[in-house]
Amino acid sequence: MKRLILALLTASSLTAQAAKPEKGFTQIFDGKSFTGWEGDTKKTFRIVDGAIAGGNLKERVPRNEFLSTKRHYTNFVLRLEFKLLGGAKANAGIQIRTERIPNHHEVRGYQADMGDGWWGSLYDESRRRKVLAKADPKLIEKILKRDEWNDYEIRCEGKRIRLFINGKPTVDYTEPQDEIPLHGIIAVQIHGGPPSEAWYRNIRIKELP
Repeated sequence: MKRLILALLTASSLTAQAAKPEKGFTQIFDGKSFTGWEGDTKKTFRIVDGAIAGGNLKERVPRNEFLSTKRHYTNFVLRLEFKLLGGAKANAGIQIRTERIPNHHEVRGYQADMGDGWWGSLYDESRRRKVLAKADPKLIEKILKRDEWNDYEIRCEGKRIRLFINGKPTVDYTEPQDEIPLHGIIAVQIHGGPPSEAWYRNIRIKELP
């Protein structure tokens, strides 16, 4: 009984912490519905305990899938909590300044990456298809809490994009190509591959001038 009470108090504390307002930030996922978002909510993405969960640990993920905002954003600070389950081959990420490819399940744009060998790096999904800025693996080993909740912060200001995991900067990238759009949707990904789950919660944004 004591354990149950302690668990309930802990869950209540975490919920209160997640709901604590931050000056200038707006929640873009309400924890209860997919209002304002679009993607495969029948098979791939579901809502569990106030979080978005993509994929599952019982069967392969057939292909890359993305749950995206309907709104576009330009300059902003995006903060969210994430965890990735499924072992060394699990992979996911957070898309920013991205667009959906018409009549296709893929998107193209910047991705704040997740997964072994990719954590904290900035990737260009389905466009240049390469790592634009790579995080230091030694830093990642120090700051990442595997299979647990972590914090991701993404700052987009003009051509500059900065990524932070658990408060530590992982990349600082300035876009050299003028033709690359500096606006787009935000999306969360589960990568095609072995059984795995990508979890996201407490997704909030502060738009900048």
